[in-house]
Amino acid sequence: MQQASPTAIARILDANLNRAREGLRTVEEWCRFALENRELAEECKQLRQALAPWHQDDLRAARDTPNDVGTQLTHAQEALRTDVRALLQANLCRVEEALRVLEEYGKLRDPAMGACCKQLRYRVYALESGLLGSKLVQRLQQCSLYLVTSPQENLLATVEAALQGGLKLVQYRDKDTEDQLRWQRAKNLRELCRHYEALFLVNDRVDLALAVDADGVHLGQQDLPITVARQLLGLDKIIGCSTTNPEEMAKAIAEGADYIGVGPVYATPTKAGKNLLVWSMCSMRSPTLRFLGLPLAALTGRT
Repeated sequence: MQQASPTAIARILDANLNRAREGLRTVEEWCRFALENRELAEECKQLRQALAPWHQDDLRAARDTPNDVGTQLTHAQEALRTDVRALLQANLCRVEEALRVLEEYGKLRDPAMGACCKQLRYRVYALESGLLGSKLVQRLQQCSLYLVTSPQENLLATVEAALQGGLKLVQYRDKDTEDQLRWQRAKNLRELCRHYEALFLVNDRVDLALAVDADGVHLGQQDLPITVARQLLGLDKIIGCSTTNPEEMAKAIAEGADYIGVGPVYATPTKAGKNLLVWSMCSMRSPTLRFLGLPLAALTGRT
């Protein structure tokens, strides 16, 4: 195998230092000006500053952009940014990949550089979770159908049939059953969903969600505030919120809901007597939801 020249190593390090620092700056601007989150913005800045000392003059001097064969390599996905979440995800992935390259090739220049970039990469993973949500929320983004249960004798069999059909999101909803039986049913459903690698949420009851280690909770307008539920459940769990008008939707978004429930959009026995939501109220995708990339769950009866 051809021996890598010092110039080639320098060019690799220079390109990936640029890539990592540019990606961090892109994320930092969102944290600073849109989220106005000092903690996240400060972490981005500290990560950039931790990389800066390694970007030394000899690396910059090795840069040869006119003769870089990679500048003309493109992919269609690079031009697609469907929302801010996708933009942030792309830049965080870019930073993580660049740091891995710096970790490996940095060892050839200075073992301390490789060790430093390894630790920075772990910090970026944590930054990604704090900014974009937990792995559970990322799985939620992939769900297109959401089953909300009603009390029935064959509950487990009904849910399992749906899971066998490919369903990946189940909410246990039971307003009237006594707590011990409700806990047992929730526990059984949780294990069933885990077996089929589906997400499992509990309606209303944060205590029950905690008791069975559910993936999250769905809250109504009269339930605990989202901020309180978040303190109890932690940052990694999913919190959804039912809304019936734009004001409730805006409030849920501001409080940090991971997804928004709207409706009912068609008649359903679980919301008997409720006025049906006009589709045009939010076009089923409000500008704010599109901007943030938040999932929207439309409540309806089965037909």
